[in-house]
Amino acid sequence: MTKKIMPASGTVINKTFAYPIRVYYEDTDAGGIVYYANYLKFAERARSEFLRTMDINQQQNLIEKHTGFIVRSCQIDYISSAVLDDALTVICSVAEVGGASAVIHQEIFRDDELLAKLDVKVVHMNIETHRPCRIPPEYIAKFTNFIN
Repeated sequence: MTKKIMPASGTVINKTFAYPIRVYYEDTDAGGIVYYANYLKFAERARSEFLRTMDINQQQNLIEKHTGFIVRSCQIDYISSAVLDDALTVICSVAEVGGASAVIHQEIFRDDELLAKLDVKVVHMNIETHRPCRIPPEYIAKFTNFIN
């Protein structure tokens, strides 16, 4: 193959990040609707791409700085169900940022219909000591650009 095909990467719209997701058969339960835990997977993929869009390289940070963002807590509200073949959009913005943590607000839509909303608190962690550490100032500045 001569042409490089890139995975979906999402797009920035104002102070939010939008990431496309397609619902596949593997995402659904016996009733044909998206299994509740898969909304967390959709949100995780979008958050990872959100960080990538902010030029925060998670793999490089793990290897070189021994730090990473770890989920501390997640509040999720399921509003409506997605089904097989739905085209979804996960919207990400920053609700708050502190010295060692941030809260990422996420909403999952099918067209204009809100299906789920999440508030995910992530902690910047030293993976060797398993202790929180300060978020680098350049990352705080990047997060601040997405406070909505």
